Amino acid sequence: MGRTSLQCRECKKEYESTFKYICDECFGPLDVKYDFPSVSKDAFFGREKTYWRYFELLPIEQKSNIVSIDAGMTPLTKAEKLGEKLGLKNLYIKNDSVNPTFSFKDRPAGIAVSKAKEFGMSSVGCASTGNLASATAAHAAKGGFPCHIFAPSDIEMAKIAQALSYGANYIAVDGTYDDANRIAAQIGDSKGIGIVNINMRSYYVEGSKTLAYEVAEQLDWNVPDQLIVPVGSGAMLNAICKGFEELQSVSLLDDVSRMHMIAAQPHGCAPVVDAFKNNSNEVIPVEQPNTVAKSLAIGDPGDGRYVLKRLQQYNGFAEESNDKEILDAILLLAKTEGIFTEPAGGVSVAVLQKMVEQGKIDANDKVVCYVTGNGLKATEAIMQVLEKPNIMKADVGEISAVVN
Repeated sequence: MGRTSLQCRECKKEYESTFKYICDECFGPLDVKYDFPSVSKDAFFGREKTYWRYFELLPIEQKSNIVSIDAGMTPLTKAEKLGEKLGLKNLYIKNDSVNPTFSFKDRPAGIAVSKAKEFGMSSVGCASTGNLASATAAHAAKGGFPCHIFAPSDIEMAKIAQALSYGANYIAVDGTYDDANRIAAQIGDSKGIGIVNINMRSYYVEGSKTLAYEVAEQLDWNVPDQLIVPVGSGAMLNAICKGFEELQSVSLLDDVSRMHMIAAQPHGCAPVVDAFKNNSNEVIPVEQPNTVAKSLAIGDPGDGRYVLKRLQQYNGFAEESNDKEILDAILLLAKTEGIFTEPAGGVSVAVLQKMVEQGKIDANDKVVCYVTGNGLKATEAIMQVLEKPNIMKADVGEISAVVN
C-alpha cells in the first residue's frame, strides 16, 4: 500500500507513522495521512465481505498483522415500511448491530489491535461505555493480547458479561465514562498498554471511516443526501466524513460537498447539540450524564468541536431525543423493519423522525441512518416499556381463547 504518515489536525505538522497520537508543537490530535495508490471500483469485486476489503485505504502496512473477527460489510437495508411511516422514499438503515460483537466498535477496535500487533505491543485495552469493551476484548482474544477494560460500573450487564467472556481484565470504575477515560489514559501511558481509543486513537478512528466506504459501495458508488449519525465522543461522525472525502480523492465518488451530516445525541448528554443550538464553538462538558442511551453517555466528547466543524462544512444539524422518544424509536424500528437496536440506535431513529417533522429532510432525499448496536446488549432499557407476558397453564383451550 502507499506510505502513511501522521499529521496534526490543527497545525498540520507531519510525523512518521509511529506509536504517537498528540502533536509535539500544539498538542493537537494526529490523523493518519495517506499516499493512496490508484484504486478502481472493480478492484473490490470478489473480495472478502469484511471491512478489510478496503486494505489499501487502511493504516496497516502488512496483511500478516491483521487481527480480524470478520466484521464489516453489514447490511444497508432499504427501510420501506419505516420510510412509508416517515414519508421518505429512499431511507436506508446501516445496520451495524449484526457485527460479531454486535456493534460498530468492531471496526475501530480491529484496526487499533492490528496496529498494536504491527507495533509489537504486548497488551491492549480501552476506556468504554460498553460496546468498545466487548469489541476490544474479542480482538485481543483473537490476537493473543492481554486486555484491560476501564468502564463505568453502571453500564448494561450484558456488555460486562460479554467482555468478561473474552477473558478481559475488567475494571469497573465507580464514576462516569470520563473518570474511566482519565484513569485508562494515565495507566496506559505509564504501563505501555495500547489503549485503543486513547494512545492508539490516530489509528483507531480509521476503522469507523469504513462505515462511509461500505455505504458508498452499497449505494453503487453514490453519495447520500442525508446521514444521521449518533454522537458520543464524536469520532465516528468525523471519521465518516473523512471516509467520504477519501473516496472522492481517489476518484471513487463524485463531489461529496452536498451531503448533509446530522448529529444525534440523547437528552441528558447532548453537549454537541447544546453548542450547535447556541451557535457556539465551545462544547461545554456534561458532568453527570443522565440518559437511557448509556453508550452515548460521554459528557466530554473528545471530538466534539470537530463535529461542530463538520456540521458547518456539510450544512448539517444537531438534535437530541429524550428517553421516551428513544424507546419509542427502538420499537418503531423493530416493528417496521425487524431490526432490534440498543438505545444509541434509537437516538438515531428518533432524531431522524424529528428532522422529517422539522422539514429538514425532503421526501425524495437519499437518507442513511446509522444503527450502531444490538438491542440484546441493553434489554434493561426497553423492558421498561414492554408489556410483561402472562404466564398461562399449558391448556390449549385457555390459550386458544386469548389468541386472535
